Amino acid sequence: MNDGIVDLRSDTVTRPSPGMRRAMAEAEVDDDVLGKDPTADRLERRVAALLGKEASLFFPSGTQANQAAVILHTRPGTEAVCEAESHVFHYEYADAAWLAGVQLHPVASERGALTARDVAAAIRPGDRHHPVTTLVCVENTHNMHGGSVVPMPVMQAIQALARERSLPVHLDGARLWNAAAAAGVSLADVSSCADTVTVCLSKGLGCPIGSLLAGPSGLIADAWSVRKRLGGGMRQVGILAAAGLWALDHNLEGLRADHERARWLARECDDMEGLRADVPDTNIVMIHLEREDLDEEAVASELEARGVRILPVGPGRLRAVTHLDVDDQGIEHCLETLSQVVA
Repeated sequence: MNDGIVDLRSDTVTRPSPGMRRAMAEAEVDDDVLGKDPTADRLERRVAALLGKEASLFFPSGTQANQAAVILHTRPGTEAVCEAESHVFHYEYADAAWLAGVQLHPVASERGALTARDVAAAIRPGDRHHPVTTLVCVENTHNMHGGSVVPMPVMQAIQALARERSLPVHLDGARLWNAAAAAGVSLADVSSCADTVTVCLSKGLGCPIGSLLAGPSGLIADAWSVRKRLGGGMRQVGILAAAGLWALDHNLEGLRADHERARWLARECDDMEGLRADVPDTNIVMIHLEREDLDEEAVASELEARGVRILPVGPGRLRAVTHLDVDDQGIEHCLETLSQVVA
């Protein structure tokens, strides 16, 4: 809890801890646009190693990192296959069309897990009437499917199909930290199913800013130019990178506690009259309002007036995300307040 408020809108609302702030204040820095910031370089090398990739590059946001991948893998006038509720389709402001000249082909799935059969059916036949498919995008964990973890065999099957069709795979792994923790596998295991991977330091790990794009060294070298064109070059970026290094040392283990609290929150919500909650894989709880007199905007507004912030994400649906700044007391307060509001 911060200032008596339980903020469950997202895991991006966390504030840097005292230890993280000290690391940022003491960071060794240089001009990352003119040369190479030493702290950013250490972070990029470390993340690349964790993901089992040759190189990685720091970006100010996950959206910019994802769009850099789309630009690098495709060419204008072509098409990229993605999941119908994916971040790259719904929450990146049509950037694939605007920046890369690429049309997205959304495909519905069960809990965000596109299958190889789904992808095969979406790949264009290559005749003169259809755009050419040049990329497959997957998301793990899947935000709008309640932080669901896409199983490794499903991702491996997509990768095998993509290789057969000579297509690259990009993994939007904004919360890949959570996926690996929940599945009990390494980050490298999950990212091995894609050619490029985006991870966000500001989701799950408690950092204020930052994402990284990882992949083959040649492609990441080209990503530097794309980032420059998108205005993503920053000067003493080591101040932000130091937060990422500190988080990797101290905050990865806390993800499992976030998952436990999410399951607790979901169980208790599911027992409340008028509510239904999906069982979460990770730290995102989707709460469904089952009574006609319950409006998501009104419920969220009343909760905020009582010190609990939850995000409306569609008709009759709220999203609550557990994170480092929400402890057991915060979950208890949220449940008590939600019970009062619903009643």
